[in-house]
Amino acid sequence: MDAFVKFTNQSQGRDRVFRATQYACALSRYLLRNNPETKDLVAKLKSLEANMSAGRKLFRLGNTINSIEAAKRTMQLSDRVLCLCLTVANINRALYFICDNVLWARNVGLIRDIDKERWSLSASRFYLFSLVMSVIRDVYVIAQLMVQRARDKHFKQKMDLHLNESPEVAEVVIPQLDAFLFLLLESLKSHPAVALDAVKNICDLTIPLDRLGIYQSNAGVVGFCGLISSLIGIVTLVQPKLKIKP
Repeated sequence: MDAFVKFTNQSQGRDRVFRATQYACALSRYLLRNNPETKDLVAKLKSLEANMSAGRKLFRLGNTINSIEAAKRTMQLSDRVLCLCLTVANINRALYFICDNVLWARNVGLIRDIDKERWSLSASRFYLFSLVMSVIRDVYVIAQLMVQRARDKHFKQKMDLHLNESPEVAEVVIPQLDAFLFLLLESLKSHPAVALDAVKNICDLTIPLDRLGIYQSNAGVVGFCGLISSLIGIVTLVQPKLKIKP
């Protein structure tokens, strides 16, 4: 099992490059949609986007096993909140990948008698549930960091100095809000892995929300958010220290 997981993990880098290319094409198509001179380019971008999407489905064939193994590991966490959030997120990711694999088999003709739209919506729902739990995990971790930071005597002095140096801000903005934002930014600045993961998950939320019609945006917003989250994924893969743990 470990050998299989290690083998399938080798496709993560290629998947993320394909994903970044896919959403870059989507964003470019949206920006060029009203320019008649770029009609041929838009058609090529659309074709490239479809090819990237198809390629990613092939790379993700082993991700169901990875997600199941990840769920087994997170079930052993001593922190109950992290245990619940990460385990539920990984289980939903596994279900999402199952739907994704079925859709891939349908596209290549291995399976015919299935409702493609129904399976696609199910995949989006599982993806959404997984992201929601991941965002909850991020909020929980950020709250813990803020509490730890607030108890630090040196940080209290720094925050008091910040408020005293900006009396005009304190008069306009609620002092408690200013202190909260300062505490939040300082906590994220000292833990960039948490900040990157939160931004990545929030950007990814736009994709299933739009697909399910819960919060419809447009192809430009989806393409931009997908590109940002893809670039963050590449950065965390190249620099493992920037990947949130657990």
